[in-house]
This record gives sequence, C-alpha cells and structure tokens, in this order.
Amino acid sequence: MSRRARITPTEAGLPDGGARRRTPGLRREEVAVLAGVGVSWYQWLEQGRDITVSSQVLDSVGRVLKLTSAERRHLYVLAGLNPPALEVAPDDRGMCDGLKRLIEAWMPFPAHIMDVYWNTVAYNDAAALVFGMRPEIVQNCLIAFFTDPIYRSRAAHWERIAGVVVAQYRAACSENPHDEGFRAVIEEARELSPEFAELWDRGDVRPGGQMEKQMDHPVAGALYVESTQLRVPARPDLAIVLHTPLPGTGTAERLEWLASPEGRRASMFPLAG
Repeated sequence: MSRRARITPTEAGLPDGGARRRTPGLRREEVAVLAGVGVSWYQWLEQGRDITVSSQVLDSVGRVLKLTSAERRHLYVLAGLNPPALEVAPDDRGMCDGLKRLIEAWMPFPAHIMDVYWNTVAYNDAAALVFGMRPEIVQNCLIAFFTDPIYRSRAAHWERIAGVVVAQYRAACSENPHDEGFRAVIEEARELSPEFAELWDRGDVRPGGQMEKQMDHPVAGALYVESTQLRVPARPDLAIVLHTPLPGTGTAERLEWLASPEGRRASMFPLAG
C-alpha cells in the first residue's frame, strides 16, 4: 500500500483525476488494470491472503509500482517465492570509488576487486608487488592464474590450489548457469590452458570464501597470506578480495618492507619471473 501511495497517476500514465481524487497515489483498481490482474485478486494480494502468485504477475505489479530491485526481492519473499537476483541500483553505481579507497587503505597488504566473472576491476600496489598484477596481462583472475608466468613462479603450491580455484569458479557459474559471460571466460581458459580444461572437466564445486596461500617472492621471501572474498549487498556484481598476513610467519613485516621505497626499488629487478 505504501508503494502504491507514492506513485502518482501521471507517473503511471493515467489522468490525475484532479480534485475528485481523495487519496494520493494510485487506487487498487488502477494498479490491477495496469498490471493486467483482477481487482479482487490484487486486493487479496495487498491483504496478504493465501492466494496463488506467479513470478510473472509479481513482476508486472512491481513494474507498475516502480519497485527497486531490493523492493522487488522483498515482494517475492512476502509472496513465498524464490527472490530474483539483486540488481545494482543506479544510486549505488558510484560505490566503486569507495571500494577502491578501501583496498588502498588495506596497504601494505594485497587487495583487489573483481566482478562476477572474476574480471579485475582494481587492485592496490601490494597486489601488483606480490602477485604480479599489471595492465599488460589478461585482466581476469581465473585466466591469469593459469597463464601468467610471474604468478605461477611465485605461487609455492600452485598445483595444490589450482583445483580449488576452478571448483570455486564453477560455484560462481552455478549461480547464473546460462550467463554468456561465464561461458566466454571458460572457453578462453580452455583454449589457453590444458590444465584448466582437465580440472574443469572434473566437475568439482566449492564455495568461495577463504584460502591460504604461500607466495615465494623473489626479493621479500616467503609470504603466507589468507585470501578472503567479501561482498557488499548493494554491489552484488563485485567482490573484494583481501589478503591478510598469517600470524607468526613474519609476513606482515615483509609486506611492509616490500611496500617501502627500498622494497619497491628492489622489486624493479626481480630475480625470478
């Protein structure tokens, strides 16, 4: 009812009725007509009665009431249906600048942002120094994992974690099984890496979350970090990946040195990669 009250007849493409309209917003019968449903049925929907509801009808009602993506999901939940994926609201698209500030504030520890396909959106200097992230490589974390010689030379247990990475990507794909974007990444990875193709054909699935990594950096030595994927509900299309030094390994001190002017100068001419 509150969503109906905020939509004027003019916004809905109807005559406003002038002084004859006693209440603001749309009437129930107007919403019903615009949504293509019966007036009694729509009244029962507002009253929360136990009626049969389809996603198509809810989408039609949501269109008339100009519901946001979050409001549309809430309507699905109230109706007892599985909610659709949350879309990014126009007002939240500028949030990416704030997320970039977050990964910059994570220095001297590595951090990066990727989209749902694992395309690289942004990374801080520590990620470039530790993992070799740089503009000239393929800007997709999955493909770079299998094809970037610098990353592979530094990952101490690359073979052991490769299967986990592929299983996590399959889990991400399962959320959108018919998405052409995922298919494009998988096909490219298959063409570039027989190792990926073999692991993908296993069909393993593993949810993303945390993973321990050991990197053998050519100037900083052994680095032990815990990789954690975080999501912001308002930006479901992005994931923030933070790498935290494992305690008792001396990694925090090595990362601080690596980000210092002395460490950066030493990294200009790495001994490996």
